[in-house]
Amino acid sequence: MAIQNGVAAMEPPTALIQELSGKIDHLSSDRRVSALRHLTDLYLVSGEQFSVDELELIDDIFVRLVETVEISARALLAIRMGPVADAPPKLLRLLARDDAIDVASPVLMQAPNLDDAILIECAMTKSQDHLLAISRRKTLSEAVTDVLVRVGDRDVVLSTAKNAGARLSMGGFGILIKRADGDDVLVDQIGRRVDFPPALFDRLLEAASERVRAKLKAEHPHAVHEVDRAVSDVADHLREDTPLELPALTPIQAFVHSLNRTGRLNPAKLVEFAKAGQINTLVAALALMAYAPDDAVADMVDTPEFEPMLILCKAIGLSWETTSTIFVACRRMHPLRTGDLEKCAAAYQRLDQKAARKILDFRCTTPRDQTQN
Repeated sequence: MAIQNGVAAMEPPTALIQELSGKIDHLSSDRRVSALRHLTDLYLVSGEQFSVDELELIDDIFVRLVETVEISARALLAIRMGPVADAPPKLLRLLARDDAIDVASPVLMQAPNLDDAILIECAMTKSQDHLLAISRRKTLSEAVTDVLVRVGDRDVVLSTAKNAGARLSMGGFGILIKRADGDDVLVDQIGRRVDFPPALFDRLLEAASERVRAKLKAEHPHAVHEVDRAVSDVADHLREDTPLELPALTPIQAFVHSLNRTGRLNPAKLVEFAKAGQINTLVAALALMAYAPDDAVADMVDTPEFEPMLILCKAIGLSWETTSTIFVACRRMHPLRTGDLEKCAAAYQRLDQKAARKILDFRCTTPRDQTQN
């Protein structure tokens, strides 16, 4: 408090924040919890009044406090900050990555400004409870749902299928159908989705029991027609003796696919490959996670240019920490100069994941000679 003209006045919030920043290391555990509570109150009431620099300082103070308080205090903070549209970004990422589901869940479920990169990172490195929280978000992109249906358990997959705000890619629907084999509840839920592609209806029928199969046919007469036409097309191919074969996997690809099926293909595994110098295995893993051809990814890894690798890793949704390790490992034929890594870090932070995904898709569908010109 200060006295001005005989009237008690509150210290300016900025002064209080700067004072708190200098005292954090000397506060007792109880005082830190109290400081965290008061800082939260201040942010929720007056957050729009602070400048960009002040907000960044507040974010840093939040992080320093959260790293030193108990789960109960972190969980209460997550409940209060989770729904806030302009909550401090560093704080949100820290809470989302918390191993304690009571802390992470409110943020993973509600925080509007969590990007796909952090959601995918948490989905691939945290518990099934974390995945379940992510699956209940109001909206989900295809990049996130692809991960959820691939590595999530049955509860996660069913929750994702039930979420009308979750967008699913064609590949995501294919994985859903595989997971639904013999599970009538999941089959029925997939069939209820308004965005379910008719082209996959026959595969969904194969996963259903007779009872559910009859129900699906009754509810999707147009899809049944599409299936009949697809079956006729396949029959024509067979009559022409045209073999429909999938390319065989190399041993490295088979190994990476086995990691993926068991939920062990994640950013930590990529770092492991990179540090061990297993570049071919790293390429196969990156290709699978990016849904891109191995040869296209190999070209991105081998080029002396920086941008292709940054685009690839951003499209997957990797953190800069993971990306930088991969980046350095793949530059052995094209060594980095002083300052290159810092420039790449800045470019990576500016790069939008959706834009990176579009660029990657373009590179993978355009002939090599055109992408190199």
